Amino acid sequence: MLRPVAAGIDGSPESLAAAHWAAREALRRGTALRLVHAWQWHEPPAASGRADVPRRDRAEDLLTGVADGLCAAHPGLRVLGRPAEDAPVTALLAAADEADLLVLGSRGLGGATGYLLGSISQRIVSRSPVPVVLVRAGTPDRDREVVLGLGTGQAYDEVVAFAFHAARLRGAVLHAVHVYGAPDPVTAPRLAREDGPRLLAEHEQAVVAALGPWCGKFPDVTVAETVLEGRPGADLVCAAAGAALVVVGRRERETRFGTYLGPVAHAALHHADCPVALVPHT
Repeated sequence: MLRPVAAGIDGSPESLAAAHWAAREALRRGTALRLVHAWQWHEPPAASGRADVPRRDRAEDLLTGVADGLCAAHPGLRVLGRPAEDAPVTALLAAADEADLLVLGSRGLGGATGYLLGSISQRIVSRSPVPVVLVRAGTPDRDREVVLGLGTGQAYDEVVAFAFHAARLRGAVLHAVHVYGAPDPVTAPRLAREDGPRLLAEHEQAVVAALGPWCGKFPDVTVAETVLEGRPGADLVCAAAGAALVVVGRRERETRFGTYLGPVAHAALHHADCPVALVPHT
């Protein structure tokens, strides 16, 4: 049985945009959409047990209204969900455990500044066992290209597989972008001058090796490759301009300042002008 696509909603424009994106994704996958709306007590309920009725009613009304709107906008959609009397992070992570994908709204800052992640989104992104897609209000629905921020190595298999699947679902081109850093002209001037072509050829071969098995598994997906020397985060964001989706890996690493997602994931989350999928990998 196919697991659902889950979407967190709170009534904000960002969460409604995420719910509509998730609805389209659920239809593409032929599965249900599970809406998650969490509410939590800040004071103990009355002894009669009736003090929670107004809040529960508001939560039920929100879910019903959003579900009705989604079903009207997306014929054939099957919507699941009920209010969760829990903290948002707890409820969303529990939903992720039973879903194939979790979709959240993210507040845009406008122009090239990109996304603003709240504390809830940050905790979900870093802890979700399944891919998380961040969507902001006003993002147009596009199907022309899925952009993959490609690292090399076995650990990226989950990320590459997700990107190929996303491209197939949309009938879109998969554009794999691999950006590597240049040799330091100060510490290695000869390498910087003479070994540029060799380094480019090595990285091109690594990309071909990383994509080859997946091209065989997804022969119906057209693949374009870009391999260049530059700044991985910034160049990926430029390549993803106007895309349907940008896919990046997320390897969780804890620091004393909190969870560190990596510079490429950080750049995509904060500056890409399209939905961003963060895919956990080992």
